[in-house]
Amino acid sequence: MLLTANNWSRMLINSLIGILVILVVLVILVLLSELIQNIMIQSSKRKMIKEGKNEAEIVELSADDVAAISMALHLYLDDLHDQESNVITIKRIERRYSPWNSKIYGLNNLYR
Repeated sequence: MLLTANNWSRMLINSLIGILVILVVLVILVLLSELIQNIMIQSSKRKMIKEGKNEAEIVELSADDVAAISMALHLYLDDLHDQESNVITIKRIERRYSPWNSKIYGLNNLYR
């Protein structure tokens, strides 16, 4: 089956439609993410105001501050793990002879 000019144009149109659909979905996801973030910030501000804090006391953190706090938490929680000795012990186990792992009974044994 040969591809004609009509098939090429149809494939090009389908490809462009697919790319546009993906871009539109990605834009919608970004907008939804921003909307959810703004809703969460507003709800936390309302909750703090209900607890009796002034709006001047409410501190908004930048992305750099959040990254620094999360990195500090990661490093702190990573140090809570047990320190291992990093010593590898190898115990030699004597195995008895088994013909299953013997090379003399291989399938390619041509010298009999």
